[in-house]
Amino acid sequence: MLLLKEMKDSLLHFLFPHTCCGCGTDILPEDSTLCLRCLHALPETCFEWHPSNPAEKMFWGRLPLQSASATYYFTKESLVQHLMHQLKYKGNKELGVQLGMLMGEALKKSGRFPADALIPLPLFPAKEKRRGYNQATILCEGISAVLHIPVWDQVVQRPEHTETQTKKGRVERWKNMEGKFIVQDTPLLQNKRLLLVDDVVTTGATLESCGAELLKIPGVQLSIATLCIAAR
Repeated sequence: MLLLKEMKDSLLHFLFPHTCCGCGTDILPEDSTLCLRCLHALPETCFEWHPSNPAEKMFWGRLPLQSASATYYFTKESLVQHLMHQLKYKGNKELGVQLGMLMGEALKKSGRFPADALIPLPLFPAKEKRRGYNQATILCEGISAVLHIPVWDQVVQRPEHTETQTKKGRVERWKNMEGKFIVQDTPLLQNKRLLLVDDVVTTGATLESCGAELLKIPGVQLSIATLCIAAR
């Protein structure tokens, strides 16, 4: 019986290999998308612990936030970029959930991010339909599993298509995003502590535009958490 089980496990592994999304090794926990080596190699910022961290400073004078953080540094040709590519363009939602759980653990340990609900930064509907999901919502699912708070992914809409932000400067990015978000069901959000979530923050223009709409609602306290921040 033991031999049969080993043969079955080997066949399943051959047909459905369980490999690390970072390096491709097959030596990793069954319930993880990343091996221990890649998990250890993720470039943590530890921003969650520190008020006035670079993510918070990015929004000074722009949004009255309670707190802000980014869990990892993003650089080109890095492990984080490789994982982001899989999450955004290769349909790897399982990886996204695990990355969200890592975000959630960091936020929970710091104690600086109390929230009543998670708000994923919405995508333009055509882009979300083409991709099949919103990567920010997937990250929220992982955070929710750790913090045990709901994900409200329908309260903010992004109905108007915007030009790509990639080659725009800070002022151009802000103008490109101004007025591009619509908040639904405002009574639900009144007097709530909201955590706005996205995958990466560069200039913060998109998060600023969305956050500004949320802060128009009476009593809202807003924090921001992203998976990573572009290293400079």
